[in-house]
Amino acid sequence: MYRLLVVDDEFEIRNGLCKFFPWNEIGFDVVGQAENGKAALDFIYRNSVDVILCDVAMPVMTGLDLARELNSSKCKYRIVFLSGYKDFEFAQKALEYGAKNYILKSTNYNELIRVFSKVKAELDEEGSHKKTNEKKANKSETEMNFNEKIISVIKSYVESNFREVTLEDLTNQVHMNPDYISKFFKQKTGQNFSDYLIEVRMKKAAELLDDIRYKTYEISDMVGYSNSFNFTRTFKNYYGMSPREYRNKKSGRQ
Repeated sequence: MYRLLVVDDEFEIRNGLCKFFPWNEIGFDVVGQAENGKAALDFIYRNSVDVILCDVAMPVMTGLDLARELNSSKCKYRIVFLSGYKDFEFAQKALEYGAKNYILKSTNYNELIRVFSKVKAELDEEGSHKKTNEKKANKSETEMNFNEKIISVIKSYVESNFREVTLEDLTNQVHMNPDYISKFFKQKTGQNFSDYLIEVRMKKAAELLDDIRYKTYEISDMVGYSNSFNFTRTFKNYYGMSPREYRNKKSGRQ
């Protein structure tokens, strides 16, 4: 059911529309009524409303003034104007302020049915699009959270097992084959897995170089390089200096 507010300064018309028209049969629930635009505005700001059936000419605040106020506040409401005036200028203004239809008070029962059935169909379509977009957003967020979790598992495992870790080792952690792990990691982080492993190893090597108890060849083995020449070359490519130069610079020696 869509929530409908009926606004008209003539009590008989307002009351008759609220009580005797079969709104529920066409998908609307009358949640309130107001005698002018100001009273309607107060009601709208306090209550949830989807559609407004509103007279044009009313004291205190006209229907057009109400529509202009709602339009300027960027509030999205369906407004159907009801008037006894066969005035093209009123109709133009109504459309300008976002009215969906302009109905004469002398209109018949079938015309009201037609207009509000159309309004309901439009609201249904909007609701369907909104639900579809929400589902897509939720699915996207779920996938993002899942992907982030996998990347976190991979990085955590590498940081704890950087000395000997391989892509094959990670298959038991994330249940993917090695080739897919490599592609997945690159796709989600923008970094090759091999480059990330080097990054972790080199940062750990730099930490170890701060401790003068360790020789360079020992650090090489500690971070996964059995060949110290390969370690030195990789370290220099990463930091722009050899392990010895790095240690001397950190200790203040040239």
